[in-house]
Amino acid sequence: MNIHQETYTLNNGVKIPKIAFGTWQIPNEEAYQATADALAVGYRHIDTAKSYHNEEAVGRAIADSGIAREDIFVTTKLRAPALGYQETLDAFDAQLKELGLSYLDLYIIHAPWPWNDRGNTVTVQNIQAWKAMEDLVQAGKVKAIGVSNFVPSDLQAILDICWVKPMINQIRFSVGYTQAETVHFCETNGILIEAYSPLATGGVFENATLQALSKKKGVSVAQICLRYCLDKGTLPLPKTRSKDRMIQNANLDFELLAEDIQVLDSITVMDRG
Repeated sequence: MNIHQETYTLNNGVKIPKIAFGTWQIPNEEAYQATADALAVGYRHIDTAKSYHNEEAVGRAIADSGIAREDIFVTTKLRAPALGYQETLDAFDAQLKELGLSYLDLYIIHAPWPWNDRGNTVTVQNIQAWKAMEDLVQAGKVKAIGVSNFVPSDLQAILDICWVKPMINQIRFSVGYTQAETVHFCETNGILIEAYSPLATGGVFENATLQALSKKKGVSVAQICLRYCLDKGTLPLPKTRSKDRMIQNANLDFELLAEDIQVLDSITVMDRG
């Protein structure tokens, strides 16, 4: 089966395509064409965020694609840090308007801390934001809700008060950086891991072991790394502005053997980001 037709099932029963097109670091003026190209070559899961400053272009490309809205899974993120209940509802409405959509498939708290003060978790505000997101689910404005960059203690604070469990935790995950503790916690609690920076922001391409395995398998280093993410049960979000690489990144119909996985598990990759 084509990877674009394969799905995971979230803990509320919603189906989510197994690979997404990420738009991080693609400015608004370029995001329209990149999103349009991704949709044209088969991607049906598009990931953006308030902090990417490209929601307008992403939404316009979705509208112009000619693809039925229900056939495209759209994710965006509440900016970090979360500020509270009403602020979350207001932000959601503004983002929905910016995207030109009537509902979202997935809404995520982008981080548990302010970007300029990592580690200073704003738990009270995160909890208030989560309660607002639960109400958005109940109102039918969003199908699934989740978080990003949350470690187990951040997640536990949500789990302790929620009536809708987080369905997603989007974290940095790649060959050489697998965040075992967070992944184990999420797996135990039925939370799907989305793997952002699955190519370590380019760091994987300089690794000799990956280059050798790529040659052995007859596929690219990127394909090896994305297949690895899938074999680990995560949902990778590769990004590129090249239409050819978009196609290649989704051509993952090959097998990594147990011995290949063992080699990949042993690699340490330096992330350029």
